[in-house]
Amino acid sequence: MYLHLGQDVVVPKYAVIGIFDIDNATNSAVTREFLSRAEKNGEIVNIADDIPKSFIVCCESGRTTIYLSQLASATLLRRSESNRLDA
Repeated sequence: MYLHLGQDVVVPKYAVIGIFDIDNATNSAVTREFLSRAEKNGEIVNIADDIPKSFIVCCESGRTTIYLSQLASATLLRRSESNRLDA
């Protein structure tokens, strides 16, 4: 199955490593460093039209991609638990 992250971005559910609330997670220096390194390595894809509310860490074929989404982490969690593509 797939997970719709917002805009026109859909990823396979098996590729999702974690879904994180951006406000809570970025309180940690370790998370800020992780996101900073990912940005320097070109691993971040911003799919938010507005201020991002969550970030999603995906790994597929040995490549890590971090998506910044305007959708809340709770919304993405509900979608991930659903079997529908458009949940």
